[in-house]
Order: sequence, then C-alpha cells, then structure tokens
Amino acid sequence: MRARYCAVMTMMLAALLVLMPGALAQQPAPGPHIAIDLVAETLRPAPGSEVTLAFDSRPDPGWHGYWRNPGDAGLPARLEWELPEGVQAGDLRYPVPQRLLISGLMNYVYEAPFAQLVTLRIPEGVARGTKLPVSVRMQYLVCTTSICVPESAELSTELVVGDSAIPPDRRERFDRWRKRLPKPLGSEAQWQREGDRMRIAIPFPAGARLGDAYFYPVTHRAVAYGAEQAIVRDGDRLVIDVEAVEPEGRIEGVLDTGGQGLEVSATPGTVAPASADAETAGAATNGWQAALMAFAGAVLGGLILNVMPCVFPILSLKALSLARAGGEEAHPRSEALAYAAGVILVCVALGGILLGLRAAGTSAGWAFQLQSPAVILILLLLVSGIAFNLAGLFELATPGFANRAGGRGIGGAFATGALAAFVATPCTGPFMGAALGAALVLPWTAALAVFAGLGLGIALPFLLLGFVPPLRRALPRPGPWMEVLRRILSVPMFLTAVALAWVLGRQTGADGMALGLLAVLAAAMLFWIGGGRQARGYSFGALAIVALALVAVVGTGLVMRLPAVDARPTAGMNAEPFSEARLAELRGEGRPVFAYFTADWCLTCKVNEKTVIETAPVRQALADNNVAVLVGDWTDGDPVLGRFIESHNRAGVPLYLWYAPGAEAPDVLPQILTQAMVRERAAGQGGEG
Repeated sequence: MRARYCAVMTMMLAALLVLMPGALAQQPAPGPHIAIDLVAETLRPAPGSEVTLAFDSRPDPGWHGYWRNPGDAGLPARLEWELPEGVQAGDLRYPVPQRLLISGLMNYVYEAPFAQLVTLRIPEGVARGTKLPVSVRMQYLVCTTSICVPESAELSTELVVGDSAIPPDRRERFDRWRKRLPKPLGSEAQWQREGDRMRIAIPFPAGARLGDAYFYPVTHRAVAYGAEQAIVRDGDRLVIDVEAVEPEGRIEGVLDTGGQGLEVSATPGTVAPASADAETAGAATNGWQAALMAFAGAVLGGLILNVMPCVFPILSLKALSLARAGGEEAHPRSEALAYAAGVILVCVALGGILLGLRAAGTSAGWAFQLQSPAVILILLLLVSGIAFNLAGLFELATPGFANRAGGRGIGGAFATGALAAFVATPCTGPFMGAALGAALVLPWTAALAVFAGLGLGIALPFLLLGFVPPLRRALPRPGPWMEVLRRILSVPMFLTAVALAWVLGRQTGADGMALGLLAVLAAAMLFWIGGGRQARGYSFGALAIVALALVAVVGTGLVMRLPAVDARPTAGMNAEPFSEARLAELRGEGRPVFAYFTADWCLTCKVNEKTVIETAPVRQALADNNVAVLVGDWTDGDPVLGRFIESHNRAGVPLYLWYAPGAEAPDVLPQILTQAMVRERAAGQGGEG
C-alpha cells in the first residue's frame, strides 16, 4: 500500500511539473509548510466512550493542503495509526474546502487554518488510570500555485482513561472546528444525465438561507470539477446543472450553502429541469410561506403551553383578577396588552440570544439557558415564591410574582407575562418543536417573528379575555371560592419547584440540590416574615426584599462553583447512550432503532418517558422485536447532540426518531407520544403506527 501511494504521488508530481514549467526553477523553503498538532478533545476518556482528535493544521502563506477529493490535481491525506489494543479509529472527517483554479485545473483545498477530525472508540472494561498512547503518521501533499511538495508528520498524544471531562477552552475549540464540518442532509437527492450534462436535485427548504452555493463532489469522475455549476432554487429543492463525466450509481458530495456544508447522497432518477423564471418569482413567495407556516406553528405551540403546570396557575390568576376587577372596559384591555407585551418580549429576547449564540458557533437550542445550574436555581426560587404566594403565605404587590395584587396596573401585568414566558421554557409540545426548528434556518427577521409568534400563542388566552367582554362575563362571579382555587393552584407550582430541585440535583449532585433547598428555605422564612408584617397592616419590608435578592445572588454564586455531574440516563430497557457511530453500526446490522433525545429540565420529555417509553408494555414490545434503543441526554447542552438534533430541523428536545430497517431516513415521531404509537411501530418494525 505504501509503494502504491508513493507511485501515485510521483506520477501526480510529474504531471504538475509538466503543467507548471516554472516549477523547476523554484526552490521551496524548507518545510514543513503545514504545521500540524494532534489535539484530543479530552485527555481522560471514559471506558466505552468516544474521544475526538483534531489535526490542527496551519498552512504557510501561499501554500495549501487538500480536501478528501482534491479535484483535478493533488492528493488527500493518508493516516497510519499505532493504537493500543481495542482502540479503534474512525474515518477522517474534513471541513468544507475552498476552490482554487490553477491553469484550468480545479483544486479543492485549504489555504487558511483548518482541522480534520477523527473519532477514537475506547473499549469497555479498561481500568481508570490506564495510559493509552496514540501515534499516527500523516502523509499529505502541500502546494503553492507553482510547486508541490510531499510532506509527512509524526504525531502523538497520550490518553489516560478517566471521566471524559473536557476543559471549557478545549470544548470551545472543538465546537468551532465541528461547525465547519458538513452536516447530514437527512433527505436523499437524485441525479439524471442528459447527454454531456447532468442535473442533481437536492431537497432544500424554500425558506432556508442560501448564499454562494457550490457542490463539492466526493465521488470521483462524476462531474467535471472545473465546469461552471448552474444552481437554481425551485421550490423546496435546489437543481444543479453541471457537465457530466462518468456518473454511475450513488453520487456523494457536499453542498456548500454559503456558510454551512450539507452531506449529499444522490441516487439515479428523474430530475425535472428547474424554471429560472418560476424560481425568481416563487422563491420569495415560498420563503414567506415557510415563515408563515412556522409562525402559525409557533402560535399554536405557545397556546398549548398554557395548560402546562408552570404556566396554567399564572394564567388562571390573571383571569381571576379580571373577574374580580370588572368595571372599566379599558382596564382589562390594557392589562391584556401589557401581559402580552411581557410574554412576547421575553420570547423574542430569548430567541435573539439563541440566534446570536448560534451565529457565534455555539450549538445552542431552545431553553439553552436551562443548561446552567444558576438559571435553574433562580427558576426554583421564582416558582417557590409563586407557590408560597398562592398558598397565602404572603401578598406581594410587585410585578415579580403572579398574584392578586399584581393584577392591578399594567406594570404588574407586563412582568407577570414576562415571568410566564420565562418559566414556560422547560416545556415544549406539538407544533412548537418543528416551528422553532424552522426558525433556525430562516432569515433572522423571519426567525424573530416566529419567536414572537410563540409569545403571542402563550398570551392569546389572556388577550381574548381582555378584548372579548362575553368571555369575561362568562367567568364565575368573585367569591370565597377564589381563595380556595388559589390554594389549589399552588399545588402544581410546588410540584414544578420539586421538579426544578431534582434537575438541580441531576446537574450538580446532592450538594447542589441541598443548596437549592436551603435557598428555598431561606426565601420561605423571608416570605413568612414579610407576610406577617402584611397581616399587621405594614408593608412587606424593604429589608426582606434586599435579603431575598441576597439569597438569590449568593445561591447562584455557590451553585456555579459546584462540579458538574454526569446526568446521563440510566440504561433502562437495555438502552445505550446515543452516538452517531453506534447508530450507524446498529443500522448496518439491519436492526430497527428507536432513538430519543431528552433533558432533565424538559418537562414534556419526562412525561413521555414515565407514561410511555419506560412503561412495561412498551419495554416488552421493544424487547420482543429486537429494537435497539439509543438515548441522547442533552441536559448539559452537549454540542455534538445539539448539532444532530438541529440536523433534523428541531431547535431542542424532545426529539423521537424511528429508524426502520433499510429506510434511508428516520420517521420523526410527534413530541407527544402514546404507547400505541411506539408499540405498533415495534410490532411492524417500522410500519405506520
């Protein structure tokens, strides 16, 4: 193999020298002309886990390295590994390249710093503390526009089996490198040849952003590398018209959309030509249609959030405040508008921060803030405060809490709406996931409109009460029953607080949960003191308010210092942690696969798991039909999982995927599961449920 590689290298260099007469006259400076470091994402991989290695490459000015398909000239890199027993190396993954045309020859190259990534699989059963020396010899070709030089690098690192901890600075570097890797398209493309031309039809949403697009073929001799590519948008597809060479069978490639690469797999078929006139006229229309559909889905998803246990009590209290107030027509309308403004502002602000984080290279999704223990603690204190208020421990006429007195004045209504939107972020439901996923590929103005639609959906019931007098008149008359209902509504809020304490414990361990409960106890004592003052006719007390703020500040500061805990799910029903490598392995075996993605802070996820996935009938159906179960835990915002979730047009969890044997793409199940849905698919091994 080494002799064959050297022979090919020699022939390639000879060809380049013939094409570039001035090359013999030039003497390159001593190499290496690409500086390469072997960097491990973690130096302490856990037994049975995977660790990603990066070839951090930095070409000298004027020099370039080559992509996996170098084009008309050049050679890809070649690796020779020396690995400990049981350690396996995956394929070399390349970032999206650049185009370089030299004397009519198209080259796919890297002229700027780049990184190729490789995944190593650590075997099970390796004792902690075991040293795993890793060595690799990389052979590659490096060129200028006039001369090429073969180079090699001897690289090594030493791993020590441990806890898979990743330093923050290294995680950030690998996030940047992974962002440049192409993502799976998820849908199959088709190609058709006509004479010396071929058309490739690639599924691509009409509303998705598209910049300077280009198709990089991985399959050799399918298209003419140096030929001009005519890329036309035609509804929900891109049609590429290019000169054909010898295309046959499946054609693989990478579509550069002008900022993001997509892995494309095209099979022979019938590809209708695109109409440039129709595309020009219809692209904007289709884009608006996609945006409007996402907006409608977000409104409907936000409307459903109102029945969640952390939002319903707040909405109920605001409705009761209108029933109690009666009177002036302008008052309920102003209250409704202020409440809606608070909800929409928070949703748009969270959406804007999310889009900013993603533009900076972070793989963030909806409810990204809940990956921080400090935010969980703040939510725990807020929800506990609402619960104690509903239970009658105190009355606080400030906008921070949803209570009876907060119903008076638009300031209280605005802040109540903002609070309702903030505490609703752990929840998701039908229509919402797809809508927010679509927002991530829409232009930023349309994306922010989708997030505003989510807020509008949450605020819609209260808006209707404010602007439709017959609905207000249908509310029960004020009376003692309102106090009873208020106490009842404290129960779901206390349950929400318990769930948040559990999430805090999952993120930071028993110490974090104890710290959160101590903070709640301290806050409860201050609420009790303030409530006692109110019972005697005094104000709540400025000192108590300052003390509450101090509890929140000190609590968040302390909880952030606690070490993170591995919160991955237990391997119930023979489930395994999700990885794309394991998914590919199981699919290669022809097994049906049920992959679901969850997080401890996702209320919908936990309801589905306890009422559907982890029930005895579903477990039995999965086991009887040999269905492999993979669980992706996104509690800590794992960027690898985040990118996989995003590739299926979702902005966050839950995500449920059913891979039937032999199917090209998974069946994306609804975000609200039923036992029958999963059992029928298991019985049919991918049949409709």
